This record gives sequence, structure tokens and C-alpha cells, in this order.
Amino acid sequence: MAGETSQGKSLEALLSGRLSDGGIACDRRGFLRGAAVLAGAAGFGILPAKPVQAGEGRGHGLSFFGDLKYPAGFARFDYVNPDAPKGGEVATQVASWAYNQNPSTFNTLNSYVLQGDGAYGMSLTFASLMGGTLDTIDNLYGFVAEEVEVSGDGRTYRFFLNKAATFHDGSPLTAADVIFSIETLKTDGHPSIALQLQHVEEAVAEDDRTLRIVYAEGTPGSIPLTVAGGVPIFSAAWWKGRDFKATLSEPPLGSGPYKVKDFTFGRTIRFERVKDYWAVNHPTMIGSTNFDIVRYEFFRDRNTAFEALKKGTTTFREDHSSKSWATAYDFPAFKNGEVVRDIVPDGSPSGAQGWFMNMRRPKFQNPLVRQALAMAFDFEWANANLMYDTYKRTTSFFENSDMKATGEPSPEELALLEPLKAEIPPEAFGPAILPPVTDGSGRDRKVLRAVQDLLKKAGCTREGDRWLLPGGEPLTFEILDDDNVFEPIVGSYFSTLKLIGIPANFRLVDAAQANARVRDFEFDMTPFRSSMPVYPDNYFKLIFGSEAADQQGSRNLAGIRNKGVDSLIGTIIAAKTRPDFVNACRALDRVLRAIYPWVPHWYSGTHKLAYWDVYEHPETLPPYGVGLLDIWWLNKDKAQKLGKGI
Repeated sequence: MAGETSQGKSLEALLSGRLSDGGIACDRRGFLRGAAVLAGAAGFGILPAKPVQAGEGRGHGLSFFGDLKYPAGFARFDYVNPDAPKGGEVATQVASWAYNQNPSTFNTLNSYVLQGDGAYGMSLTFASLMGGTLDTIDNLYGFVAEEVEVSGDGRTYRFFLNKAATFHDGSPLTAADVIFSIETLKTDGHPSIALQLQHVEEAVAEDDRTLRIVYAEGTPGSIPLTVAGGVPIFSAAWWKGRDFKATLSEPPLGSGPYKVKDFTFGRTIRFERVKDYWAVNHPTMIGSTNFDIVRYEFFRDRNTAFEALKKGTTTFREDHSSKSWATAYDFPAFKNGEVVRDIVPDGSPSGAQGWFMNMRRPKFQNPLVRQALAMAFDFEWANANLMYDTYKRTTSFFENSDMKATGEPSPEELALLEPLKAEIPPEAFGPAILPPVTDGSGRDRKVLRAVQDLLKKAGCTREGDRWLLPGGEPLTFEILDDDNVFEPIVGSYFSTLKLIGIPANFRLVDAAQANARVRDFEFDMTPFRSSMPVYPDNYFKLIFGSEAADQQGSRNLAGIRNKGVDSLIGTIIAAKTRPDFVNACRALDRVLRAIYPWVPHWYSGTHKLAYWDVYEHPETLPPYGVGLLDIWWLNKDKAQKLGKGI
């Protein structure tokens, strides 16, 4: 759901939520929007500013590709309303999460560790050295750090901190606090965070306002930007004597634009805007963080969440249910115009969403079996009969972007694939693999025959009305989920499988149990969504790399272990130009699709918004996010009239 702002957000921005019918990555312009953008779209009608480059002295920003959009001394971001009024409340729900977060509940205020179910929104309370934008793909601008200087070899970054930066109690935010944050997350943080911070070789406070960070030789180019724009800054003094990994029931001292106002574990948490915030007039904050109160509500199921919007318990919702969008807006508040809807184009890559198969389990280790199971899903029937023809079929891990592989491999892609011929499936050298397009009947005979032919080729045998794996075990599986929104679609998939003798089960468990089982890889299949970075980022290792396959809490849910994939990830991370990066991503896409680790789902390409008519935003929205907390504000006259948002 719409969510967190750019400043003070964590590495969480690099990781996206699990689902969409689907899920959404939080709206926060924070670090290089890993879920965010169609590459090559930066630079919107102004002369570009020069980013700091290795060995060229201090600069006000960092950029992975190309130049910075905003020059030194810029007044504000182009897409904000600098005169947006402050005040009011926005109440929404959780539909995107990362690390230990759980969309249905929470039992700790620390969302940066593996343990517990972390509260959503805590990154609102922490600042970072730098922050990104909603109108560029890879720009970072100074925040806590006013300027940055990069050594000639690109390994050493010196940050010059803003003297005005403080924590919420007025104590100064110093280089020692940044070092404490890095070291704490490196040793005790969630594995997905700690893995990236292992590249930090040294962090030194030259003085209270000067920080030097040295990275190990061979560190991926994205890691320094991740640290600059993604590490939340904790108070070393506040955490002294406290166990970072223990359950946290006391709001920690923060450094961001909001602080925790109150909460009830498992139900709701409210954040209040820090009125005397040190950065209230900072160029990156002008026109932003306009709500006095931000409230997140937690619900066990989506029907209850929708009822909350109807009643006004929540006031803003991004609707990911095609059924509710098509049929459920018939309640009085919508009919009389108190609740309004809007469809906003989504310029972000849609990424990868599907049911991911746990290839650690023997039943899924034969690629032909995986291919057969993927082929059996009749998307055309489900889209027409269950999703109101509102979706397009996902075919790529880089869907809706120029990183998606299409047709035959280009010469540039082949140059990357040929040396890996012994490690990757031969199908990667042919046309990019696509799921079949069925006749929409739910029982396309041609497709079902192809599914069974694949099973025979895999060594499976038919015994009566069921299929047996080569070892003699029945071919059956379970889809694990903590939300019943997919149940009708799962049911249609299972009905097709049943026609050919493959029984399957839908296991619905509570969110905490699902979170724990996915974290420990105790599942057959589970739905998952991840948008891909649009720059050479270490996140590719976290989601597809062999090293992450057995790492508890890893995003490599399928358990992909492939030397060719690892090699291509290395090429992606080492890319120095945009074309090199795109070609490597396309090559990786071909290989991943040929591995068949998933049953691909669908995507929309738009944001479907429903909200009480008390909120407003600039006429033109930025391309890479709804920006609820970045650019929206409350119309106080409307709020008084409707009694909402006040």
C-alpha cells in the first residue's frame, strides 16, 4: 500500500512485498528505487547536474548511470507542491513488506532483524545519509550528509554531515551514530541487510561531522549507494545496553521526519510528524511529509480491510483485487461521491510475480516437471472469469521493462551466454521462453497433452488416475499462503491439474506461521513478487544467487543454484554502462525462464486508488510512484465536511 517517504527509509526499499493481485512496493522515494523505474527515463527537461565522480572532489549527489537531474543548490523536487498545506491524518493498510515484516500483524518495533514480526512504517522514523526521488532512476541527493567525496579508486567515500542534523530528543546526529548503525546491522541485522554490509571494510569517524567508509576490493558498485541511501541511522546512545535482536516494545529514538505516536501490537500503529524536525526546510523535504498523522491498520484478510475503507476506518487504499475493483464499489459513500477512485499509470517495471517452486524439495528438482506444472496454469481462463480481463500475463522476471528478453538472443546476449553453455539450460539459446496461450476453456486439450508429454519425458508414470514421480512417489504439492484472495485462482489451477491426475492442496495459515515457514523454506509453492533493480545492484544475488539459496530469510525462495546464473549476476553487478547492464539482464532473464522456477502470474501496469475525497496531489504525478507521503496533502475544508482525515 502507499507508504513510506524517501528520507529515513531503510534498505527495505531494495526488497519488495510478496504478492499482487497483487502486491505493491511501498511508495517511498528512498534509495535508488529498486522496484521503481523504466530505465533510461531520467532527466526530465532540465539541464543535468554533474554527480560526484571518483577523484573529482565533493559533490551534492551520487548517480550510478549518467548525470544528476537536480543541480547543486536546487530548491525542491519538480513534482512537489511547495505550498502544500500541512496537517490531518491519512489511514491506510499494509500490502508491501520486507525483512521480518508481516502485513497482517506485528509484535516488535524492530523491522531490521530476522526475529519477530516487525512493525510497518518504522523507516519513517529514521533518516539516511542521502535520499532518492520519484522522477529519476538512480539519483541520490544529500540529506544527513550535505556532501560526499569519492576517492580515485572508488573504494573510499567521505561524507560531510549536516551540522543541523539531530535525533528527536535534540541530541546531535554524528558520524559515530552512522558507524554504530552500519556495524549493528552488519552483525545483528536481517541477513538480507547484513550480507550487503559485509562489503564495508572500514568505517571511521574523522570527526563528529566527517565519516569515512572504505569498501573491500571488488565491492559491487551499487553497495556504496545502498549504504548512502538505505542504511537507517540509529542513536548509539539510545541503544547502549539494549539487545538489538530482542523484541522491541519501546519506540526507539529516531532521526526521521516522523516518530511513533502510539500503537497496539497486532492491530494499529500511528506515526506523528516531527513539527520541529531539523530538515523541515531541506530542499528534499519541501512539499513532502504533509500529514501530521500517518496510521497503518493491520487486517487478517482483505475483505475486512475493504470494509474498513467503506466505513472510513481507513481513508486511502490501493486496490489490488480485480474482483473488488470491478464489483465492490457499490456502497453508499462511493455512490454519493465521498469515496473516489483513480487509475494512475505505473512507470515502474512490474518485475516477477508467480507461485515459486521450492526446488530444494525432490519433487521439484526435475526441470521438466517444473515446466509441466507451469504450463498447466490456464491464465486466459482465470483472467476472463475471475479477474475481469484486467491483467496481462507475466512472462519475464523483468516484466514491463527494457531488461526483458524477447525473441532470439542478440549478438551481445549470445556473447554472454556462450561461455556458460555447460552450466545453463540449452533453451536459453533459443527464443525467450513464453507460457502457452490457451483457448481459455480451462481444459485446453492441446496444452494438457503437452503437459503430460513433459511428465513422461521426465520419467513420471501414470498409475490409474494419478501421476507418479520417477522414484514412485505421487506427484502432488501444496501452495502455502496467508491470504485467501488467490483462492479462486488457485482453485482454477488445481481444477486443470486434477483433469490430468495431479492433486494439489491450498494451505491457508495465519500470517505469522506463513512468514516463519517461508523464512525456513518449509513450503512446496508460495506466491511471491519482486521487482528488479534497474541498476547493477547486489539484490540480484539475494534473490537468484546460489549463496542465498540456503540462507534463512533469503529472498531466493525457489532455491536457485546455478553457476551460470551466478556468473551473469556478476556481469550485471560489474556493468559500467547502461547497455551492458541491459544485455546482461536479458541474458539472465533467458536463463531463469529456462530453469522454470515458477508458475508466472500477471501484472497490471497501473495503480488503482480508492480514497475518501479529502486528499489532493499535484496535477502531474511523478512516473515512479504514487507518492502518498511524498506529495499528497489534506484538503481541510473537505475533511471538515466529511469528518475524515482530521
